Amino acid sequence: MMQWTGVNELREKFLAFFEQKGHKRLESFPLIPQEDHSLLLINSGMAPMKKWFLGQSAPPSKRVTTCQKCIRTPDIERVGKTCRHGTFFEMLGNFSFGDYFKEEATAWAWEFVTQELEIPVERLFISIYEKDDEAYEIWTKKRGVDPSHIVRLGKEDNFWEIGSGPCGPCSEIYFDRGPETGCQSPDCGVGCDCDRFVEFWNLVFSQYNSDGNGHYEPMERPNIDTGMGLERLACILQEVDNLFEVDTVQNIMTHICRIAHTKYHENPTTDIYLRVITDHIRSSVFLVADGVIPGNEGREYVLRRLIRRAARNGKLLGITRPFLYEVAQTVVAENKVAYPRLTELSDYIQQIIQAEEENFHKILERGMNLLNQTIDRLDARMEDTLSAEECFALCDTHGFPFDLIKEFVEERNMQVDEAGYRELMEQQRTRARNAAASDSVAWSENTVRLQEPATEFIGYETFSCEASLLHIFDENTEIETAKANQTVRLIFDRTPFYAESGGQVADHGIFTLEDAVVNISDCQKIPSGQYVHFGKVMTGQIQRGQNGTLQIDGARRAAIARNHTAAHLLQRALRNVLGNHVHQSGQLVDNRRLRFDFNHFEPLSANELKRVSQEVNDQILSGLPVQICETDIQTAKKRGAMALFGEKYGEIVRMVNAGGYSIELCGGTHVDNTAKIGLFQILSESSASAGIRRIEAVTGSGVLNLICETQSLLHNACQPLKLSNPQDLPQKIKALSAELKEAKREINSLNSRLASNQLEQLFSDGITEVDGIRVASTTFSGVDNKALRTIGDRFKEKSGALVAAFATIKDGKGTLLVICTPEATKRGAHAGDIVRELAALAGGKGGGRPDSAMAGIREIFKLDEALAQLPAIVQKWTRPDQEETL
Repeated sequence: MMQWTGVNELREKFLAFFEQKGHKRLESFPLIPQEDHSLLLINSGMAPMKKWFLGQSAPPSKRVTTCQKCIRTPDIERVGKTCRHGTFFEMLGNFSFGDYFKEEATAWAWEFVTQELEIPVERLFISIYEKDDEAYEIWTKKRGVDPSHIVRLGKEDNFWEIGSGPCGPCSEIYFDRGPETGCQSPDCGVGCDCDRFVEFWNLVFSQYNSDGNGHYEPMERPNIDTGMGLERLACILQEVDNLFEVDTVQNIMTHICRIAHTKYHENPTTDIYLRVITDHIRSSVFLVADGVIPGNEGREYVLRRLIRRAARNGKLLGITRPFLYEVAQTVVAENKVAYPRLTELSDYIQQIIQAEEENFHKILERGMNLLNQTIDRLDARMEDTLSAEECFALCDTHGFPFDLIKEFVEERNMQVDEAGYRELMEQQRTRARNAAASDSVAWSENTVRLQEPATEFIGYETFSCEASLLHIFDENTEIETAKANQTVRLIFDRTPFYAESGGQVADHGIFTLEDAVVNISDCQKIPSGQYVHFGKVMTGQIQRGQNGTLQIDGARRAAIARNHTAAHLLQRALRNVLGNHVHQSGQLVDNRRLRFDFNHFEPLSANELKRVSQEVNDQILSGLPVQICETDIQTAKKRGAMALFGEKYGEIVRMVNAGGYSIELCGGTHVDNTAKIGLFQILSESSASAGIRRIEAVTGSGVLNLICETQSLLHNACQPLKLSNPQDLPQKIKALSAELKEAKREINSLNSRLASNQLEQLFSDGITEVDGIRVASTTFSGVDNKALRTIGDRFKEKSGALVAAFATIKDGKGTLLVICTPEATKRGAHAGDIVRELAALAGGKGGGRPDSAMAGIREIFKLDEALAQLPAIVQKWTRPDQEETL
């Protein structure tokens, strides 16, 4: 074999080889699928190219080669426990879209493996589909493979098919690692479960079109789809046992070992922890770089789970502080050659991972407190099993890891209802799957097949044009005509209507004929390139094939353009004020306002908002020319053009340059000079999600409307206060606030005195004795929660075994407080358990410590009835006092 080759060199060697064979090298697509709702994350090399294989759009070249980032999580629980499983990998591939087929695919694969990589032919084996005689002939007669090194396998192993659509037989290339690595069985060979024969390259010959019911039609133009795991190939060439020992991955693990003061291969248990962390931090870095942030749903939950699982395994290694963000630096360093954007986003990646890891440490601390309280209650009740419901609540609601729960419970000589917990988890997964399956997908050519070329969009140059009506749809059914009051979907050969894209809403307008008018309220572009115009026939009748005039609402378009250009200025201003980590993570631009989401970890201060707003307005008043041109992606990058986070761009891009201040890649509509924006005003700044902030703002006439509304609001506020000058409002409000605060203090003081009198009355004639414990309850009116706690603190000062339940009703809401003196808790009384049971009788929930606990009450009309049960509940939870005997 060739001399030792690092992962980065191997990746480049593969891509360069296929470039020489006429393939267009494409960058890895983002891990977030683009225009594909069927996948959560990209999980194979061909997944981002599905639309090209299905003929839904034209590829940039008939021959393509890539190294694709992939994430697979179905076997996440097995990661670390074996050396084979991982969630992140890179897939090398070469693809043909109706160009070459088996002859060339096998020739180039064999050339690359035997000549470029110099892998000995005698150590290579080929598997083919059992019925693919053509492949057998090619491999043996054209490639010269010894027939004894070819194995025929069945449909399950060597026929690629997913439902309906393109499919076909496969041919795989295996490497023989030697008999010493195998199972020593005389039948050991390709297909054996042992580690001797490693499959590293799969060539898929997509030559049939399946209807999903077992019928296969030969394709007129068959395709080639190959996939070769980069890490698996590196294992072979570097002569190591598994992916965790190849150079780039091992360097990441070495960093973890330094932090944990341990070594790989010293202890089988710690090796598991090291593999989990190494794999998960690789996945996490690439997910964050492609725009995913931790969350509770979908791909965001995948990232959260990976980070938390890695942090948990760090704790098992004895690492007591957040550390993953440090290891992320090494992940970036090891992969920056192939993915230079990682370096640009390095600080941002570390911030996201560190924030999530620190949050998880807090969850662990909170979870331990809850778990200890739960275990204490079990111990008090002399029970030894943590119920499935309690375990599920700790995991699902509080994010506490199940394995940690199980570990601590077992340390207390108890057990967990694991079977019940697993059942509840499966029920939750079923609900999630059903919810996902019920999600509707927007109208597309999945429901109707369109053969026409893509719609010609001319809306950058003109607001109106003559167009031919090619299709009329009523819902998903094509019709020939439509009449007044009928809702329709229309497709034309050309259009000035901007289809909703990139956060910019669609244009509105009309389609007019001599005797008919259609009002168009939406426009969507489907993957095959047609623009679908959603509208309603207002007058007359329309017929397929007619020619008419499409006209957009020009004033509305101009307002949208002002807001969109302002969004570009806003992003640049945010980066200047807050730092270069700021990137757009979502936006909505319409004719009324703009909404801009961006990554940042804390609210903007008043001063920062002022600086951002001032900088945007400075650029508007400067009257910067906005120049738009199409150029190649390399030139745009050299100019410093900002790209949408996680977006995939073609070779030719549209660059929007606002006087050199802001340069972005964008397909939206814009003003030609920043002065036309008029003015810019921020309406609000808020949290959109974890690590994501949101700014809403207005421009132009929106600012004028805001000024008018503000003046009207001030005028209305001044009238009841008898003020003629709005400038006097702040002082007047300050004075009124002070008066209200003093009045509230006096009211609370009076309520406290009344409550104290009521408490003394309670002790004089409202005490019940239960097994030697004095029990009392009462309801206060108008007392807030703070005063209720003060009353509880006074009660704790009483001597003896006492349990009291105090309720208050204020502003239509009920609160319940249970207090147990130290003598009562020694007898088994637990305020948290008592308040929980009491509250349940009145539709409430709550809990707390043994000496003090609170609950909220929904059904306040049941409070008296619930308090009447206090003696019985106390009796159930406490032990009778027993005199000591000699």
